[in-house]
Amino acid sequence: MTFEEYQKESKKTAIYPNVGNNYIYPILGLLGEAGEVANIIKKIQRDGRGIITQEHKDRLKKELGDCIWYCAQIASELNLQFEDIASENLKKLFSRMERGVLQGSGDDR
Repeated sequence: MTFEEYQKESKKTAIYPNVGNNYIYPILGLLGEAGEVANIIKKIQRDGRGIITQEHKDRLKKELGDCIWYCAQIASELNLQFEDIASENLKKLFSRMERGVLQGSGDDR
């Protein structure tokens, strides 16, 4: 499945207020789902001494899928192509890698 296919298909399941003109809702949803991912990892650190079990992986897979869904909806709301976002991100990262600036901070490195 391509990012384009995912964006198109996932949009069919987008049911929230003012779909097509509401980028705030999926942004808030993404933050909530990212928090769920972080919470699972926190509990792995606290209760499991950092050992990730298959059960943890299965739960993380579901939550990461929800994160992807919200990212696709944000892209749709902003009339952006998810495929282009992913491609541009890789270009940026490989450029940083080639210039030896993957580590560090700041967007313009």
